[in-house]
Amino acid sequence: MNNFKKKLVHPPRLLALSFLVAIAVGTILLKLPFSTRSSQIPLIDALFTSASAICVTGLTVVDTPTYFSSFGLGLLLLMIQLGGLGIMTFSSFILLTAGRRVSLSDKLAVEGSFRPEPISDFRTLLKDVFIFTFTFELIGALLLLVRFSSASPLPGAISLSVFHSISAFCNAGFSLFSNSMIDYRGDVYLNAVMMLLIISGGLGFFVLQEIKTALKNTIKGERVRFSLHTKFVAAVTLGIIVGGAVLLFLMEFNQSFREFTLGDKILASIFQAVTARTAGFNTVEIGQLSVASLLLIILIMFVGASPGGTGGGVKTTTFGVVLAFLRSKIRGYEVPQVFSRALRTEDIIKAYTLISLAMTLVFASTLSLLIIQPQLTLKEALFEVVSAFGTVGLSCGITPGLHPLNKLILVITMYIGRVGPLTLLYAFSRQKPAGHYQFIEENVMVG
Repeated sequence: MNNFKKKLVHPPRLLALSFLVAIAVGTILLKLPFSTRSSQIPLIDALFTSASAICVTGLTVVDTPTYFSSFGLGLLLLMIQLGGLGIMTFSSFILLTAGRRVSLSDKLAVEGSFRPEPISDFRTLLKDVFIFTFTFELIGALLLLVRFSSASPLPGAISLSVFHSISAFCNAGFSLFSNSMIDYRGDVYLNAVMMLLIISGGLGFFVLQEIKTALKNTIKGERVRFSLHTKFVAAVTLGIIVGGAVLLFLMEFNQSFREFTLGDKILASIFQAVTARTAGFNTVEIGQLSVASLLLIILIMFVGASPGGTGGGVKTTTFGVVLAFLRSKIRGYEVPQVFSRALRTEDIIKAYTLISLAMTLVFASTLSLLIIQPQLTLKEALFEVVSAFGTVGLSCGITPGLHPLNKLILVITMYIGRVGPLTLLYAFSRQKPAGHYQFIEENVMVG
């Protein structure tokens, strides 16, 4: 029994199981009669919606604002918040608030979700995570209330503001508007607030902590120094947003954006480049975009947000490490380097392992979707799968019509995308080496 308990509390395994339990509980609660407005939701749709909310994805098989009751919408919002910060984070916070002791495995699971290295002051980390989250969500809700209060009664405006602020910061993509944010395509103020929340949630709490420290040091007149991790995150995030927006603007200028004003074209391009990273909101009809633009968005979704944040994907730092490694090989450097720092071989191996696992998952899921429903196009299936893996939520519109087996495949893909392929690998692989021997090396022709 002790051996079983020891295996169960292995930090990666604990993290993986916590999301499974949360998805199961969410499915049961969504099946309650008062969670929906009329008929009871089918089991597979309840499972899909629960997984989408807990994994902060935003893919939907029903029209969220009209299908679910107030209780159901509140439940979705709670699941989004839980999924965005992590179930272990909430459970640890509750234990500490109640004066209970948090186990070492719980601490390691939470620390591994938010920081590149363990810290001695776990309470401060947990406090900062919640302060950052609720501060951003509160400010976001107040800013959104300025806009929504002009078009809706105050109670409704407050609900809209709180829901969209939490959904945006958690990079969930769930909206109380049936067409997402399309009606606000030209609203600079609303777009700016939503993008600020999305980017803030996707940067990662470690980066937010360093920004806070930098601001304090600037006020005090002290030196400001950022870690390699933060520099990496900032550079790759900025590159993806700027590069993605420019390419979308050029590729859709005379395509799906041809009826837009110049201002709307620019705003729509920037918003979709930001939201495609893992947020899932849209101000344009995704299904009307050109194949080239969809391929670009697939790449952005695959990369996703940053480690320790509320988004999915292989992460910006993983993408950055691979680019830095390739750049070093092209330039003939023996040791990969970036920002005057050498990259660890261990991190390079992890980056390539993660991308290999992710590509394998995407290929297998896409192939499965096409086998089960041959009428789907490769473009539709691949876009849907990458959106699920990156926990994005953008769709070409095929989600509600998917076969139950395909919905289940996407549930698994969302789960793996949120927990992380490497985390699952560590969670259920052999924890101790099989032996201390090594075979004789032999060359293999590569390339």
